[in-house]
This record gives sequence, C-alpha cells and structure tokens, in this order.
Amino acid sequence: MPRVLFDDASWAKLHELLLARGVYDTDGLRMAVEGIGFKIRTALPWRDLPREFGRWNTVFKLFNRLCKKEIFDLIFQDASKNVYPETQYIDATIVKAHQHSAGARKGEETAIGRCVAGNSTKIHLVVDTSGLPIDFEITEGQVHESQIAPVLIGRAEGAEIVVGDKGYDSESLREAVRESGAEPCIPRKKNSLIGNDDVDFDVYKYRHLVENMFARMKHFRSFATRYEKLKRNYSGLVSFVCCILWLKYA
Repeated sequence: MPRVLFDDASWAKLHELLLARGVYDTDGLRMAVEGIGFKIRTALPWRDLPREFGRWNTVFKLFNRLCKKEIFDLIFQDASKNVYPETQYIDATIVKAHQHSAGARKGEETAIGRCVAGNSTKIHLVVDTSGLPIDFEITEGQVHESQIAPVLIGRAEGAEIVVGDKGYDSESLREAVRESGAEPCIPRKKNSLIGNDDVDFDVYKYRHLVENMFARMKHFRSFATRYEKLKRNYSGLVSFVCCILWLKYA
C-alpha cells in the first residue's frame, strides 16, 4: 500500500470541508483524494498512479473538476479561517516550469513567463503570525513582488503589521499598507537616504516564518517544479498543499 497523507482525524476534517463545498460523497472519495495528494507529493505522471487509489483517469478527472470549480481554493479559505492575522509576512518564490507544462490550449491562462532561469512561475505568499499560509497569488516568473503586494495587502484582514524584505522597498507600497490599517515593517535598501530608524527589527527577525513555509511547501514535488499546464490547476494544487499544511500544523 503506498504511503498516504491523511490519518483518520485529518481526513474527517478534510471530508467535512469537501462536503460543505458540494463535493459528492462516494465510497472511493477518500482514496481518490489520497491519490491526488500522492501525485502532488511525488510528482509522478498521472498514468503511473498506483492502482490502490483507483483508475488514474478517474483521479485526474476529479482533480481537474475540483480545480475548475475552484473547490480547493474554497476549502483553503475554510481551513484558514482561524488565523492569527496581527502580523503578516509576505514573500515570493520562483518555481521552474517543467517542459510538460507547455502546450496549453490557446486562450487558456497559464501564468508561465520567461526570466533568467527560463520558463517559470512565481508564487506570492502571505503567512500569519504562526507562519501558516493565509493568501497567495500566482503570476509569471518575471513579475516583481512589489507589483502583486498591493493586491495581497488589499485583501488582508486584521493585519496590524505587514513584514517584507528589501524587495518590497517602495514608499507607495508602505503607504498602501498604512491605508489598509496596518504598519509596514520593510527595511530600505543600502542606498536609501531615509535610513531604517522606523523599522522594528525585533518583529522583522521573524520574517523567516514565510521562508520556512515555502520550504515545507516545496516538500511537495509538484509544487516545487510546475508540471500543470493551466494556471487554475496549479492554483488548485497550491491551495490543496496549503490546506494540507493547515490540517497538519494548525
């Protein structure tokens, strides 16, 4: 029997979240969802999925359908309701797009762009005070962090402090944070004439929480290297990983 992700307690929680979002309950639902998790964790091709999880095409169709209906995004929102939003940490990471992610149908959104490292996707992530994910955006790899940060900050609720590294050094971004009702904790670059006297470095030293979360998420190999052709499917995959981490660490 292949290694599975969910014990009975965590599956009971995930099962409840799925049913609350209208997923039809069947006898094979648990093993099909385990099959999705197995594929995401190992990054094996769908056709090589062990038979214990059911027919590979059935499991893939379930994954594709849940992504298309944004069910994974919704259950991530449901799982992350009990956040500690007072301090929020923001960062981004680049994942390389595998050659199998090419070939999407014309007109479909892919969120794959070109940068120095080749074809890639960038994930912009916000974690809460405890280091668990609460929101993310997926863009092409060449999109700068400061372009997406205002979107994430605008959706932040309950934040008192927003912490980012020097890549977010922008007075317009700091103003956007203040307008959202929070205080920015973003160091300025070395060539700044203003200095960093207003930066609380006691708070900033915990910025590693968002980097730690990226490290945990990259244990899932289909997250660390992108194989999905469509943005919606990769977004669903990321949401599913976030949901797994909430069930595991919350």
